[in-house]
Amino acid sequence: MKKVLTIAGSDCSGGAGIQADIKTMTVHKVYAMSVITALTAQNTIGITGVFDVPADFIAKQLDAVFTDIMPDAVKIGMVSNAENIICIADSLKKYNAQNVIIDPVMISTSGRKLLNDNAINLLKKNLLPLACLITPNIPEAEILSGIEIHNKNDMEKAAEMLYSFIGCNVLIKGGHSIGNADDLLYTGKLVWFNGNRIKNNNTHGTGCTLSSAIASNIANGLDLIQSVKKAKEYISGAINSKMDIGVGIGPLNHYYD
Repeated sequence: MKKVLTIAGSDCSGGAGIQADIKTMTVHKVYAMSVITALTAQNTIGITGVFDVPADFIAKQLDAVFTDIMPDAVKIGMVSNAENIICIADSLKKYNAQNVIIDPVMISTSGRKLLNDNAINLLKKNLLPLACLITPNIPEAEILSGIEIHNKNDMEKAAEMLYSFIGCNVLIKGGHSIGNADDLLYTGKLVWFNGNRIKNNNTHGTGCTLSSAIASNIANGLDLIQSVKKAKEYISGAINSKMDIGVGIGPLNHYYD
């Protein structure tokens, strides 16, 4: 069995973060491990509190995993401060972690900014270059690239910029666009994944779920394009299942199939 590590925050309501990652990895038949970077008090309505795990304890969690069960892929989600970013980057280099997928979580679904400017700069310089793929949504791609994104041409320009100065493959998710939910993968070449927008507001945890599905697919031996394609199909099915839990933006049905 392949092993995948998620490094992310905990969502006590179970729709995003570590909980969504473990559900996704289990469905994809990989052995899921987790390093928790933060505890969040959140639900389908929004986030009411964040408690950061100290960097030294994150390092102990990473040591415990890497010295015993070496992951075949690593997914990284919420890293909420500069110290934790540096700690994680140091550990990934120390253990020569492979197949690192980073979902650069900077803004919550409810619009709350989760990283300050100093932490964003460290993320770009220290952590993102260690990835084989980053998966920003459009608002995150705008922050990372410094340009506004209004259409597909802007997505292509931002992806090329990020690929150039970060040095890894880039998947810009089109869920925040006005038109269809088309995603763009840039590997030095442009690869578009077309997707119809599904009429369902219950999309809490889509970014976490997509990046975990990609990491699981890569661990299971698929190439990057196939990993993204199958992960996008999985997300579409999980949203289209139209599970309705909570009074706000509800979670996906990770077990729809």
